[in-house]
Amino acid sequence: MKLVKAFRRLGCLGALLAVAVPALTVVSMFGSEDPGSTAPVGAVSDIPARMMQSYVRAAGSMAQMVPACKGMTWQLLAGIGKVESGHASGHQIDASGLITPPIIGPILNGSGAGGNTTAVKDTDGGKWDGNSQYDAAVGPMQFLPSTFAGYAAKVRPDGSANPNNADDETLAAALYLCGNGRDLTVTGQLRSAIYSYNASQAYVDEVIRWMTQYTQLGTQPPTGDASDQVQTVINAARSEIGVPYSWGGGDATGPTTGVCCSNGGQDGRTVKGFDCSGLMIYVFSKVGVSLPRLAADQAGVGQRIPASDGVGALKPGDMVFFGNSAEGIYHVGLYIGGGQMLNAPKPGDSVKQAAVWNYDFAGGTRVLK
Repeated sequence: MKLVKAFRRLGCLGALLAVAVPALTVVSMFGSEDPGSTAPVGAVSDIPARMMQSYVRAAGSMAQMVPACKGMTWQLLAGIGKVESGHASGHQIDASGLITPPIIGPILNGSGAGGNTTAVKDTDGGKWDGNSQYDAAVGPMQFLPSTFAGYAAKVRPDGSANPNNADDETLAAALYLCGNGRDLTVTGQLRSAIYSYNASQAYVDEVIRWMTQYTQLGTQPPTGDASDQVQTVINAARSEIGVPYSWGGGDATGPTTGVCCSNGGQDGRTVKGFDCSGLMIYVFSKVGVSLPRLAADQAGVGQRIPASDGVGALKPGDMVFFGNSAEGIYHVGLYIGGGQMLNAPKPGDSVKQAAVWNYDFAGGTRVLK
């Protein structure tokens, strides 16, 4: 109980506005698995859902792992993955991210296969590529074993990193492209990062072409099809995973600095990111929906889904609310199905996927029908 009360004190800016809410129905927790372990709803273009999940998680992790890096997006990682392996085309990816059979490129023995004319001596004892004389690129992002090894400890400190795990290799690729803090929003630095991945201007052009295509798919005007709009909103929220919580932060343009100060003492003016309602404003703006600033006001937009109907009445793309009769609506998240939501929880945390809370459930609203 102490944990719940502490969370409320640190919660969303929307809690500043207390409104009456009906008696609330407590619902069961849908699961305690790793936030992010549920596959995204659907996929984008030709990208399998499990690869999309890896791209999004890796891009979102850079806000914490390489704070100085700017502009890392899932679209960039997807561009690399498309060119290198067709997003693991022809291979299976299980729930943990393991790819079978393993993706192994041509043996780099200087024969010219795959365009290689310079022999690359073995560096992994054949552990990843099955060859103890020469190396071969491995995994969906096609890292040399020696290059992947340089990021393995950051990817999985327990030593279990595997280049044929989609999560591990996409995270290594994001770290590689970010370097010590590149600004990938600058064209020159973006091209330089991709060129360092593969020293070919034609390769750089191809990756950027796919990156641009994936970006356009996520920013096209609404088609009028609710399912397309829902997917756009969910993809927009997933692309912000890992962005820090900022009290009062976030608007239709993306993460911003916030205001002073949360009940727990966070000065949002010092943190660029989202609070819970700011995240909703941003993701729904992608489909032309303008939301009010506070979570309590957002609860009045669209078709209301009462708490008494339970979580089972929610559909992906609905906003899900939390509150009580004393504090009113104090938190909002984006429901994505399977009892899961994407949300900006509290100061000191970041945008993440989590199970819908089993306390203070206050129903939802359906903006996209």
